[in-house]
Amino acid sequence: MNTNNDEKYVDEAWKESVADEKEKDLANKTKVQSQPKSPEPEEPRVSSEKKPEESSASEDTASEGGMNFLEYLTSLAYQAMVFLGEVPHPVTNLTEKDLQQAKMLIDTLLVLRTKTKGNLTRSEENTLNAALYELQMRFVETMRQEQRGSS
Repeated sequence: MNTNNDEKYVDEAWKESVADEKEKDLANKTKVQSQPKSPEPEEPRVSSEKKPEESSASEDTASEGGMNFLEYLTSLAYQAMVFLGEVPHPVTNLTEKDLQQAKMLIDTLLVLRTKTKGNLTRSEENTLNAALYELQMRFVETMRQEQRGSS
């Protein structure tokens, strides 16, 4: 490659593959529409783009030992509960309070809610909103108790 040349190489091969996929998709749609309806129920067609409400439970499962979004949300909420002193630390089995860490985790959940708005399943949205509400209420109560105890 010539380093003095200011031109950049742009690989546009992906455009051809997208065009091929569109042609195949169009051919399949035409084929399906031209077939006579049978008395047997048709298998549902899988769309590559689903609305969050249409997501199936199988999409919530983690792939090969990974973590899905609901598990991630609950792990963050659980950590916040540990730092609020509501549940014992899973390793030490001791109750501890670190309100700065709890606030950071609650703020992280708030950012996730903002950034994923409109892209969550109902279950994910409900879990996130419920966890945030509960954590924020407990955080405020814990802060009030701390202030009463220090005055």
